Amino acid sequence: MKGPQSASIHIYGFLRDYMDEQGLPYILERVIPRGGHPASKIARELSLPLEKIEAVFCNGRVINIYDPVFPGDRVAFFPYGTPGPYRVFLGMVRENLARAVKEKGG
Repeated sequence: MKGPQSASIHIYGFLRDYMDEQGLPYILERVIPRGGHPASKIARELSLPLEKIEAVFCNGRVINIYDPVFPGDRVAFFPYGTPGPYRVFLGMVRENLARAVKEKGG
């Protein structure tokens, strides 16, 4: 059952292999500070390599991997491999461009 300080985390595609290696489920709850927690930090805590994550969905919309997640949110990590048109339509291309800027220090 989801607690007031937790977020529901869902892992998809071949990212599940990393969960299998740790004996963790594909859907789990994580305690999140009231002020938020970057999605990238959650991924690192789950030993998911950031370079393998193409998209992070939060409450049904694509967010940047460096954006915060808050208690009560539903978060999903997706690997690379989504077909081209869907990447644009869902906002994955936009967020990956913004991610690249942040990673280059800009």
